[in-house]
Amino acid sequence: MFPQEQINLYIAEQPEWHRRTLVRLRQLIHSVDETIEETWRWNMPHYDHDGIMLGTIALKHAVCVWFHKGSLMKDPHKLFDRPEKDEAKGMRKYRIEEGGSIDEKAFVDLVKQAVKVNLSGAKLTDAKPARKAVVLPEELDVVLRKDEEAWAMWEGFTAAQQREFVEWITDARKDETRKRRVAEAYQEIREGRTRNERYKVKG
Repeated sequence: MFPQEQINLYIAEQPEWHRRTLVRLRQLIHSVDETIEETWRWNMPHYDHDGIMLGTIALKHAVCVWFHKGSLMKDPHKLFDRPEKDEAKGMRKYRIEEGGSIDEKAFVDLVKQAVKVNLSGAKLTDAKPARKAVVLPEELDVVLRKDEEAWAMWEGFTAAQQREFVEWITDARKDETRKRRVAEAYQEIREGRTRNERYKVKG
């Protein structure tokens, strides 16, 4: 059986809402690029362009779209679910709950990106893990922003160096200890000294 026939049969066997959703997803995918190829993989419809790209599946109470290189894509409309453990390497999932509707404009944008990623030859190993932003304690943020020189020094530190200051301050158990550490941190930062510089052996 040809992939198109398998996909037709798969969609036809679904309940009404699932069927309508899968049909519309199929239409939107092909509207992006007429050369997108339909394939049958892992017992679910797939749509490829210069390699594996995305798959659709009907679940009991939802329809999901799997973007195989989703970690290399931007998701400004927040369609992707939070990555699960087995998705961390690259796949990202767009889940449409039963009775819901497709965010068509945002979905088409994701498909366009998926095509571009495949055309670029990018591989999942190119994805860089997102680093957690360093969140400044409010007191330190206030004093640093009031002093352009201190703020410039702060921004010149690496994330690891910034984190050392933040952890040192937030680890304080008493308010007075925290205030003292904020004051000390401000002075050290203004002078361009990292938190652990004082422990380095001077030659």
